[in-house]
Amino acid sequence: MKNVAVIGAGTMGNGIAHTFAQNGFKVQLIDINEASLKRGLDTISKNLDRMVSKEAITEAQKQETLSNISTFTDISEGVEYAGLVV
Repeated sequence: MKNVAVIGAGTMGNGIAHTFAQNGFKVQLIDINEASLKRGLDTISKNLDRMVSKEAITEAQKQETLSNISTFTDISEGVEYAGLVV
């Protein structure tokens, strides 16, 4: 299982998506609202920036983590290939 769908891009959802993506999983982040998806991705990016500034990860690791996340507003598309849905 390398594909995880996370339903909801709010506080918990973006944190779960971040953790899975940083650990090499392909994540489908799903929310009915495009603005919520953008906020969720912005939060993940800011958290990764903080990790880069503390030298916990490299810029390349940040970019790899972000590339592991895809966003969807259609739940049926988002869960299509998921081995786990959270």
